[in-house]
Amino acid sequence: VPSDPAQGGITLRDLDDRPVTDLQGVGDKRAAALAKVDVRTILDLISYYPRRYLDRTREATIEALGVGEEGMVLVTVARVSARRTRNGRSLVEARVTDGTGSLSLTFFNQPWRERQLSEGTEAVVFGKMDRYRDKLQMTNPIVDLVGDRTGRIVAVYPQSESAGLQSWDLDGLVGEALRRVMLKRGFDDPLPTGVRDRYRLVDRAMAYGGIHRPESMQEMAEARRRLVFDELLRIQLELVRRKVHLERSAGGIAHVCGGHDAHGDLVGAFHDRLGFPLTGA
Repeated sequence: VPSDPAQGGITLRDLDDRPVTDLQGVGDKRAAALAKVDVRTILDLISYYPRRYLDRTREATIEALGVGEEGMVLVTVARVSARRTRNGRSLVEARVTDGTGSLSLTFFNQPWRERQLSEGTEAVVFGKMDRYRDKLQMTNPIVDLVGDRTGRIVAVYPQSESAGLQSWDLDGLVGEALRRVMLKRGFDDPLPTGVRDRYRLVDRAMAYGGIHRPESMQEMAEARRRLVFDELLRIQLELVRRKVHLERSAGGIAHVCGGHDAHGDLVGAFHDRLGFPLTGA
């Protein structure tokens, strides 16, 4: 992101003008993969928010998650196998553990899971706990790979197998984008301090940092609140702009009144039939 000392902070429009190829490690191949998830500019990238967060101090455990309950568990893959069922469907089974217990993950018609869930892989799985043949099991759970990220709160991004993008890839790119912004001029914040104070909103830098790299779930919630406020404000300003444009450009239907009206004073007749005087508003 280029810096101009004569200007203030970096605006969202500035970031929308910068392609993701400005970031280190993003060549044509990676840019094409990002384009598959509609990420083409640095603004697109930092607006690609996590879909969930893993709080390492509060996630459920295999031991504590009861049969019939839905939950999110951080696990490590112990082994994985793939085969075909009698009717020809692909079946991938992974045995995972979290230190309190183990369970089987069963995936139908998802043969690529065998490559994704190699032995030793750490992943967050979300699904409904069942029991099959006296063993705990989740069928077709949602899986997010964690990689080697550390910290209490881990942001988990929407992943795309077709694009070849994993959560930690996106985490690294977002981190690089935010680092560059802050090393240059930081974020421009068009929202006056008085407005932020009135509505108890964090500034834009804290919002983007908190949504992608929160230190706590409270920090994430405050970041989300500011970003939602910004989005609603943009929508309202656009509606006002359209209204003003319509008022200035739209014309009414011309109607000649009085004696020049071939059909008589239609407007006057209409007023007479109202039964009340118009206010002139």
